[in-house]
Amino acid sequence: MKVHYINILLFALPLNILENTHKKPHTTPRHTQKIPTTRSLSECELYAPVNYYSDPQMKEVMDNFNKQTQQRFHEYDERMKTTRQKCKEKCDKEIQKIILKDKLEKDLNEKFSALHTDIQSDDIPTCVCEKSIAEKAEKGCLRCGYGLGSVAPMIGLTGSVAVNVWKTAELAAATAAAEQAGAAEGAAAGIKAGIKAVIAELEGFGIYEVGNKPLKTIIDVTNYMNVSVIYDKVYSHYITSCTPRPVNGYLVGTFNTSDPFCKLVHSNLQDSLYRSSPQAIIKEKVKEAVAGAEQAAEAKAAQVSSETSSKIITEQKGVINTIYMSNQTAIIASIIAIIIIVLIMVIIYLILRYRRKRKMKKKLQYIKLLEE
Repeated sequence: MKVHYINILLFALPLNILENTHKKPHTTPRHTQKIPTTRSLSECELYAPVNYYSDPQMKEVMDNFNKQTQQRFHEYDERMKTTRQKCKEKCDKEIQKIILKDKLEKDLNEKFSALHTDIQSDDIPTCVCEKSIAEKAEKGCLRCGYGLGSVAPMIGLTGSVAVNVWKTAELAAATAAAEQAGAAEGAAAGIKAGIKAVIAELEGFGIYEVGNKPLKTIIDVTNYMNVSVIYDKVYSHYITSCTPRPVNGYLVGTFNTSDPFCKLVHSNLQDSLYRSSPQAIIKEKVKEAVAGAEQAAEAKAAQVSSETSSKIITEQKGVINTIYMSNQTAIIASIIAIIIIVLIMVIIYLILRYRRKRKMKKKLQYIKLLEE
C-alpha cells in the first residue's frame, strides 16, 4: 500500500490506495512469506504539515495539478473570449436594428407631420415638402436640354458662315500667292527666253563668237536688253573681223567679204540710199535683235506665269476644298452629337417626371385613405 496526499480546497485529504499487482502480466509472484501489514503511529507523521509540504512527491503532484488547472483556466478564458465576441457582435447588430427602426419611425413621423391636409374641404389635399433629388435632376435635365437645343442651331449657323468666310479668304489669298509665284516663274522664264532670242538673232547675223568667246558667255541677264552694250561688242567684232587692220599708220589687208556678218553689213552699205555708216547699220540690227528678244521674253513670261498660276491655284483649291469639307463634317457631327444629348436629356426628364407623378399619386391616394 502507498499513501498519497492531495491538497484540495485548502485542506489535506489522505487517500489510501490499494494497488493490486496480481493482474499485471509482467509481474511474477514471489514465493516469499507474506508479511502482515501493520499500522504504527509513525505513519501519522506523514500527515504533518511540515512533512506534507516538504515531500518531493507531493510537490510534484501539486505542481502538476497547478499546471493543469492553469491550462484549463487558460483554455476556458480563450473559449469565453470567443463567446463574448460573438455575444458583443450580436448585441451590436440588435442595437443597430433598434436605432435604424427608431430613425425610420422618426422620419416617417416627420414626413407625415409635414403633410398638410384640409379634411374639411373637398379640394385635393396638398403637401408642402422639400424638393427631392429626383426633382432637382429633372429640372437640371430640362434646363440642360433646353440650353443645348438652343445652342445646336447657333452652332450650325455660325459654323457654316465662319467656314464659308474662311474658304473665301483662303481662296483669295491662294490666288494672290499663285499670281506672285507665277509672275516670278514667268520673269525667270522670260529672261531665259530673251537671252536665247538675242543670241539667235546675232547668230542669224552670222556672229557666233566675239573676241574668240562664244555668245553664251557674253550675253547674260545683265545686258541682254542693253542695246549699247551689245552694239559695242558687235561693232568691235566688225572692226576686228571685217575691216583692214592698221599697222604703223597704214591699213593692211582688205575688207572681208567671206564672213556672213561682214557681207551683210557691206551689202546694206551698198543698197543704202543715203550711204549710211557701218555703225548705224550695226546699231539698227542690234535694235532689231533686242526688240525681238523683248517680245519673245514677254510672251514666254506671260505663258509661264499663266500656267504656273493656274497650276498653283488648282492645287490650293483642292487643299482648301478638302479642309472645307472636313470642317463641314465636323460641324455636322457636333450638331448630331448635341441633338443626341438633347434627346437623352429629354428622355431622362420624362422618366423622372413620370416617376415623380406616380409617387405624388400614391401620396394623394394615401391622404384620401387617411381622410376616409
